Amino acid sequence: MKQTAYSSYKPTGADWLEKVPSHWDMKRLRFAAQINPLASELRCPPDTLVSFVPMEAVGEYGGLALDQEKPLDEIGSGYTYFREGDVVVAKITPCFENGKGALARGLTNGIAFGTTELHVLRSRENIDPGFLFYLTVSDAFRDMGEAHMYGAGGQKRVPELFIKDLRCPLPPKEEQRAIARFLDTKVAQIDGLIKRRAGLVPILIEKRRALITRSVTKGVNTRVPVRATKIPYLPSVPAHWRTDTPLKYLLSTVGGSTPSTGDARYWVEGDIPWVSPKDMHVTEIHSSEDCVTQEALTETALKLIDPGAVLIVVRGMILAHSFPVAITRVPVTVNQDMKALIPCRRLQPEYLAYLLRGLSSYLLSLVETSAHGTKAFRTDVWSRLILPEPPIEEQLEIVSVLDRETAAIDDQIDAINRHVSALQEYRAAVITAAVTGKIKVV
Repeated sequence: MKQTAYSSYKPTGADWLEKVPSHWDMKRLRFAAQINPLASELRCPPDTLVSFVPMEAVGEYGGLALDQEKPLDEIGSGYTYFREGDVVVAKITPCFENGKGALARGLTNGIAFGTTELHVLRSRENIDPGFLFYLTVSDAFRDMGEAHMYGAGGQKRVPELFIKDLRCPLPPKEEQRAIARFLDTKVAQIDGLIKRRAGLVPILIEKRRALITRSVTKGVNTRVPVRATKIPYLPSVPAHWRTDTPLKYLLSTVGGSTPSTGDARYWVEGDIPWVSPKDMHVTEIHSSEDCVTQEALTETALKLIDPGAVLIVVRGMILAHSFPVAITRVPVTVNQDMKALIPCRRLQPEYLAYLLRGLSSYLLSLVETSAHGTKAFRTDVWSRLILPEPPIEEQLEIVSVLDRETAAIDDQIDAINRHVSALQEYRAAVITAAVTGKIKVV
């Protein structure tokens, strides 16, 4: 389909949209769609099965995961009702800004109930449901809605009145259908590209993990003699590597705590990083989300940890799926869910960090669940571990090779993510241009 501009435009008088094609109308959405219809209109037996849609089942830029069903009489009054052909729009931040919304299709018995954090728009005679859906996921609509949100912090919501009063472009009905068909095809093409590109990232992440594991357990010189070990996760190692020292004898540890959050002297204008599991999404720690003051160091059990320590998480639900490891590059403190490992001279910190990442699958198998359901990596468990210990010169060589090769993989991942972001921006731009009349679908 060819895309061109329309032959003539007219001003809209709306703040958010300067002009539209001359033959388009501008109407408030309340006159094009029924907003948030009530479930009292239903006339179904109480045991009728219907789709149940939590927020996580609502896609970004379309799609509903319809794998949950419930009988009508098991659904309470606190859920949002919609039916086949309705358009749903997330109203809470950040779901609204992220484009969560869908055109409801394939509902069980044509009916659904879902999260209360949805607005429902039901097309009237003068608007096509597909066009209405694309209008609601356009950048123009989302930007205006974000500006009208009310509430504080993570509880900001788009009010129903904004949707009712928004003056929106309204082409003739057949043109709306043509625009929706065009966008169905175009968006599917772009989404296919996004899926293929994004699908390479897990493959590269696994390649990176396998590279680290192989290097820290077999070395970078594959021609050296090997010998068998009695270590359960390590059948063999290069013959000259040591495997006779429990980890606790190769390092010292520093734990952490949380200074009283009610004492402002410990937190306000603090400049000493206080690392917690939420900061462990990087491999090197240069800063943290929260910082403490010198008073916190002086008056509490916190200890200052020098650069070059290896940080691990020893408690928290992140250990259900990940084993984060990071090296400190600045002096830091840590909270009670963390441990700082300070290697002796036989163990190079960067090698230890790579080693722990390379053995993460095995280490996660040692994580236990406490009585309260929290995941814990107990000190008496990990401190007894026997880890492969190459000579220090070889540790440095392994680190050098891994730094170079993992950086190359990370560059590939970054390039893919940039491409995916560009495709997502292009998708948003095409949708907005089509529903606001900036391009004509021929």
